[in-house]
Formats: sequence, structure tokens, C-alpha cells
Amino acid sequence: MKVGRLLGATAAALALALPVVASAQESGLTAATLRTAAARLIAAELAGDGAGACGVLYAPLAATVDGRTCAQRWDSRSRLLLASPRLARGLRADQRAVATAAVTIDGEHGRIALPLALLDGDSRFYWTANCWMLTH
Repeated sequence: MKVGRLLGATAAALALALPVVASAQESGLTAATLRTAAARLIAAELAGDGAGACGVLYAPLAATVDGRTCAQRWDSRSRLLLASPRLARGLRADQRAVATAAVTIDGEHGRIALPLALLDGDSRFYWTANCWMLTH
């Protein structure tokens, strides 16, 4: 009897959760929202805005590491990127390409094909907390 009630309660909870998941996927997991996240990251890097870049990162990547905040690390990264003419051109090319770049979405992961990869040779995003976040 207790098992039956537990299974019934679990089924009811799942039935309530499924429409929420479906509507989140319908409203948020799109190429347009992924392009927006990529554009925000690129704009932040071009502006030297480490805090803005961190706002697009997956939360574990935005943690303090070796006493340096995420914003401090990305401020440094942006300075290095912008100091290199080749990498600065790559970021500007990304900025121009983001609106039409190919996007693939597979479940909660999405990729955008940009001339200069956004993080460690990749431009992969993860859907969490109702927004796209750049991941490793």
C-alpha cells in the first residue's frame, strides 16, 4: 500500500514537471538565445569587461581560482586577446559571424561555429537556469 501511494505521488510529480520542462525547452533552447549568449560574451571580451564575460560562463567556471575572481581572470584574458592583432581580429570576426553562424542544439548542449573558438578551442554552451552558459 505504501509503495502504491509513493509510486502514485511520483507519477503525479512527474506529470506536473513534464509540462514545465517542455515549455522551458520550447521557450529557451533556441539558436537565437544561443547566439545572444555568444554575442554577450564576445562584446564583453571586446570591451575588456571580465564581469560581463563571467555572466555568460557556467557557474563552476566563474568561481574564484588561486585568489583571482572570474572577472579578474577574464579581464586579463581580454587584455591578452586584444593585445594580439590576430586574436583581436578573430574576436571581431566572431562578432560579425555570430548572427549567421551555424548552431547545433542537442538536448541541453549547443554549439556555435565561430571563426575563433570562445573557450579552450570550443564554442559549446550548456542550458541551465533558463539561460545558455559557455562550458568546457
